[in-house]
Amino acid sequence: MPVAGVLPTRDPGQPAADLVVRSAKVYTGDPARPTARGVAIRDGRVVALGDDHDLAALVGPATRIVDALGRRVVPGLNDSHLHVIRGGLNYVLELRWDGVRSLRQALAMLREQAGRTPKGQWIRVVGGWTAEQFAERRMPTVAELNAAAPDTPVFVLHLYQSALMNRAAVRAAGFTRETADPRGGQIVRGRDGEPNGVLLAAPGALILYSTLATAPTLDVADKRTSTRHFLRELNRFGLTSAVDAAGGFQNFPDDYATVIDLARSGELSLRIAYHLFPQTAGQELADLKRWIETVKPQDGDEWLRLNGAGENLTWAAADFENFSEPRPELAADFETEFEQAVRLLMENGWGFRLHATYDETIRRDLAVFEKLAAEGLFPGGNRWLFDHAETVSADSLDRIAALGGALSVQNRMSFQGAAFLDRYGAEATSHNPPVRAMLDRGLTVAAGTDATRVSSYNPWVSLHWLVTGRTVGGTALYPAANLIDRETALGLYTRGGAELTGEQDVKGALREGWYGDLAILTHDFFTVPESVIPDIESVLTVVGGRIVYASAEYEGLDGTVPPVSPTWAPVARFGGYQSGRDRLGHDQYGGSEPAGHESPGARQALRMAEAVAESEDHRRWRAARGSNPGAPPSPPFTDPCFAP
Repeated sequence: MPVAGVLPTRDPGQPAADLVVRSAKVYTGDPARPTARGVAIRDGRVVALGDDHDLAALVGPATRIVDALGRRVVPGLNDSHLHVIRGGLNYVLELRWDGVRSLRQALAMLREQAGRTPKGQWIRVVGGWTAEQFAERRMPTVAELNAAAPDTPVFVLHLYQSALMNRAAVRAAGFTRETADPRGGQIVRGRDGEPNGVLLAAPGALILYSTLATAPTLDVADKRTSTRHFLRELNRFGLTSAVDAAGGFQNFPDDYATVIDLARSGELSLRIAYHLFPQTAGQELADLKRWIETVKPQDGDEWLRLNGAGENLTWAAADFENFSEPRPELAADFETEFEQAVRLLMENGWGFRLHATYDETIRRDLAVFEKLAAEGLFPGGNRWLFDHAETVSADSLDRIAALGGALSVQNRMSFQGAAFLDRYGAEATSHNPPVRAMLDRGLTVAAGTDATRVSSYNPWVSLHWLVTGRTVGGTALYPAANLIDRETALGLYTRGGAELTGEQDVKGALREGWYGDLAILTHDFFTVPESVIPDIESVLTVVGGRIVYASAEYEGLDGTVPPVSPTWAPVARFGGYQSGRDRLGHDQYGGSEPAGHESPGARQALRMAEAVAESEDHRRWRAARGSNPGAPPSPPFTDPCFAP
């Protein structure tokens, strides 16, 4: 909380701090000084760490003092693979099922939103959830979507695997009996040959994204507001930086205009390093050449900067990650154009990142790099990395290390792990991705989410996966040998991301002279039970000494953002990630945990209530359709306490 009545006792010759956080359990991330009781920030940089007495000399009349009340403070988190630019342009239009614990609740949200959505607009549920998170352990059906929203188009994306559409969405997307299946995708049809509302990535996800792209978009002003709300939502979880991985349907410079405008006006609340991704097959080399002549990596400032190309360089070199389908076979000759793209980047000092799910893809890419290494282009000082790398082999890791590469891993397995386990078995699953082996080789490894179309943007869900090896539904994927401790995991979300952008000397730790980026947490990440880690949030997030998110005792210290627009948008009613407090409607705290803790008992009771309600709904559904006709009618319930 802000502290009043503190008298400055500083040396008049020493400039005062702009912000002092005191009475905290500070984890600095700096091995030379791992802990402190407080942090002082001036002109956006850390100027001192120490106890309250040490920092008193930096307190002046204009210094804002924040009492952390004994909470844990950590360096600001950095998601090394987040589609933040694309996500911001659409955020307020999306009905987020992230964190929702029952399908019954998810459908209730959908039903309510249908009553709010004007004619001509869609309801879209785009990523951040999986059937495994629901108490019912299943996806919705098309029939349920039709019942919840008879007239409003509904598009529900499920991982990189499939999408469900109600009848109104099928019509709005223009799918008919005559619509041909696109390459790598399938429009599922009923007995009559008509599309039944199910789209499958078989194995390519282009059919899912191209269909979503037909939905209405926001105008320029609302995209700006949407992006500000998305950045605030990321700040809610302690994120202060992100590396934007570009992606399909993210055109440069048009789709970057919003973050560029916010950077110019000083309204970014998250530091963004971005990549450029050639969008048109057959035009990739021309796009890369044009960008190289126009901009160069590190152009920008500490808030918005170009980091390189990728995560695709050429479309033919990209694999897909639908673990419900067999591994895709890439074209036999993709290396020809791919080599030209890599050579162009390396010769011009550009770094790059590469989407590569399977070791088969990684090995072919490495063969190209090794060919160029014979010419002296690798290692050449350019930062480059593989993204995802779920099935990367030990041999490939050794080759990556020899060529000066790095890795960025995401917690897609916490959402898709059950599908991977079903297809490839427990032994293969146990070391995919082999995070421990990456670190043991001394490789630079950073962590991220790949949000928003698969995993949730909540970094604490990802940190839970790194520490426990469990999916969001609780399925154990990894043995202890492939797990990492909490401090190492946090390092992947702080120092790791900074190393990928060449900022390892200014961020990723709380150290004098480094960026004043930090988060005060609801729970102590280092001591709470593992099951509580996904429920961690920030009560106060600071970027460059500026408070960008504040809740609990600090409510209102972060300024305001414009109201959500349009007013009917799902985020205006439901917000984003559905935390324990969101689900219960009020706090259920116990013990010595700070505000924000949903007790295990409350969580269990909530899940039981949701499961019972779903069971009763299912019984009524079966009865209405004449199912189980031989069963005797259920006797009326009589409470003996009130029996005559």
